Formats: sequence, structure tokens, C-alpha cells
Amino acid sequence: MTSRIRRVVIRVSKAGLTCRDPEPPDVCGALAHGTTGETTPRERHSVTLRDGYRFRRDPLEFIEDCARRSETDVFRLPWGAWCVRDTDLALKVLRDPAFNSGLSGFFGDTLPTRAAQAGLGRAVRETVRAHVPTYGHDMARAVDGIPAVSAWPMTGLMLVHRASADLLLHPGVPASLGLLLRRFVRSGLVRSPRLRHRVQAEAHRLRLVEALTGHVAERRAESVRAPAPRDVLDAVIGACPEEVTDRTAAQLYIMLVVAIVGPLGYTVAWSVLLACLHHRPGASWPWPTDWITREAARHRPVAWMVGRRVPSPARYGGVDLRPGTTLSVSPYLLHHDQNRWTDAQRFSPERWGEPAQHGPYLPFSAGPFSCAGAAVAQTLVTATVTALTAGARLSVRGRDIRTVVTDASIPGPFELQRAPAH
Repeated sequence: MTSRIRRVVIRVSKAGLTCRDPEPPDVCGALAHGTTGETTPRERHSVTLRDGYRFRRDPLEFIEDCARRSETDVFRLPWGAWCVRDTDLALKVLRDPAFNSGLSGFFGDTLPTRAAQAGLGRAVRETVRAHVPTYGHDMARAVDGIPAVSAWPMTGLMLVHRASADLLLHPGVPASLGLLLRRFVRSGLVRSPRLRHRVQAEAHRLRLVEALTGHVAERRAESVRAPAPRDVLDAVIGACPEEVTDRTAAQLYIMLVVAIVGPLGYTVAWSVLLACLHHRPGASWPWPTDWITREAARHRPVAWMVGRRVPSPARYGGVDLRPGTTLSVSPYLLHHDQNRWTDAQRFSPERWGEPAQHGPYLPFSAGPFSCAGAAVAQTLVTATVTALTAGARLSVRGRDIRTVVTDASIPGPFELQRAPAH
């Protein structure tokens, strides 16, 4: 263990981890290109023990209850931020140029301009899109390597990582670097509610940052550059302005790995869990795979809450907000609006065959900070679930679909059994 990692472990407190390096971005923020759950000092307020218990027990039901009890179109969240309750107002906020002005909070202060942020996002999206044709074949091979009974949602993350390994780091990189990335993915990618897991995850991240920093310097020193990015790291290095340090480029790369692997892996986990729980165990699913994955992203969006700091004094839903206040929109609430969706609380893949049953669908947020790679993400999630069901019947052990919420909405632990189809 390096002295740098020792300092991280020593400085752990019940409030979480503190270290000189910024913590990796949360999955929700990565999808929305915004910030989630952040509050300024003046926003913080006390949360009752009862509210804390209710939130931990079923966070999505708790947020729905807060929205129902609110007398205004904007209500206060337990951590001090504000959330838009009204669907029309939420869509307006997400598309409001004034609200979305300035730099994207996803990148923090790592890039100097909005143009640099947009350029990096575009370069990575194009690199990912170029990998789509080979993803299905790579995923089929990855699925062949999992046992008949596998532990989820971790298996979802590892499947996505294996199928996209050459996209994330091309085959010519040192094996030790690929191993560090694999260990980082296995740490879970989102903030764990358990202190011990957070310590382990931060240790893996710091080792990866150190190794990547040196590797970025080596790539930048290469006299001959590839005509097109060989992997996501090439795309990051090529899009970063010269003044961005090697370490910052390494940190940006890790942010984007989280943004690619996390949402895909967790959406796959929700898809197989929900489909299995809503059909006979071991029987073939009666719905097209694309309907299943779309409905899973509606019913349990990984990006359950997205937000940004209000840049200037503003009034939304009858509430005056000061600059720096966090205003959030919940895709989960929008996806469960009974006035916009038919039987919104029910998991119903067949609704995707009936356009009239659709309401606002924002699994990757909306507006100028939405994820432009949403269509690609849907394709990759569907390809993963297709590979899992090819020649197999699926069933699950574990029937609690309450969400584990930290900085993303993920399913609790369950086992997936794959049996040969007869």
C-alpha cells in the first residue's frame, strides 16, 4: 500500500472519505452532465431520524411521498436541495437556457471552457459509437464465461466491462493497467453505503489514477499518433487542451469509464430482475427485449435525481431560489406521473408497443446537459440482455425490488440463474 493510499485510509471518518484528489463523479451526474445531491452550506438543514429511516428503507417511495405532500410545484429534499414536482415545469427547467448556462458540473473544474467540455464529450461518444458493431459478439463471449448462478448487480458491471474492455483500453496497453481498471470496476462504481467498501473503492481508484497518469504521459510523448482513437483514453487525450495535466486527463478518463460502464451495467441488472419477477420462473419472456430494457429504464431509472446549481436569482414553482442553490429534477417522478403514463406504477413492457401510453421518458435526463449517447446506450443494454437470454431461460433468487440509493438507483443483491432452454 503506497503512502498516498495510507493517508486516505487514515483520514476516513463516518461522514465518508476525504482525500486530496476529487472523488469520482456519481453515475447520476455523469448521465445528466450536471450535479446531484450537492448542497451549499446555506442549503443544509436537519433531517429527522424518522425521515432518515424512511429514506433508507425505500428512497423512491419516500421521494414520491414528499412530492404528494408538497403544496407547491417545487419541494425540499432531505439533503437541502429543491426538487421540481410538476412535470411541465420539470421539462421547462431541463430545457431552460438560463438555468443551464455555464460549464457542465459533470466535469467540475477539470476543463477550462464549455467548448472543451463539448469537444471531449463528442470525441468519446464517437469512439463508443464506432465500437457498437462488435459489442454484441464481445458480449456473447463474456456471457459464456459467467456461471449458471451469478451474483448481481456486480455481474452486470463485469459483463459490460468485459465486452467493452478493448474500447476502454486497447489490447496493447500493459496488462497491469487493465487489471487495475478491472479492480476499479469491481469496486462497484457508485458510492457504497458501507464505510469499508468506500475505503476499498478509494484505494483502487488512487492506484488507477497513479498508473494512468504515467501512461497518459507516455501516450502524449509518442511521436506517431494513431489516425483514429484506439480507445476511450486516446479520445480523452486527443480532446483535452494542452494545458490539461496528465493527472487531470487520467481523472477525466475515470469519470467517463464510470459514465459508460455504470449506467449500462445497472440498467441491465434492473432489466433482468424486473422481467424475471413479472413472468413465470424459467419461461421465455413474452416481450421483445427492447421493450423490456426501455421499461426497466422507465420503471427504475439509474439516474433517479439530476440537478444543477441555480446560476442567478430565480423563481420556480412559487419558490425563490438564491444563486448556488441546487434545483433538481427526478426522472423517477416524471416516469411515474399518473397523468402522463398509463398505469405508471406497473412494470409493463407491452406499453412500448402502444405509443399512446408513453409519457416523458428521460432515462438520461434532457435539455443541453442530456447524454447525447442515450440511443447508443439503449442499443448496448439491449444487446447485453439479448446475449443473456440466447439459448437460456432466466430466473432470479431474491424478490425485493426496493432501490439501493446512494448516488444512483441500483437494485439490491440478487442471484440470476441461467438454465439451457429446451
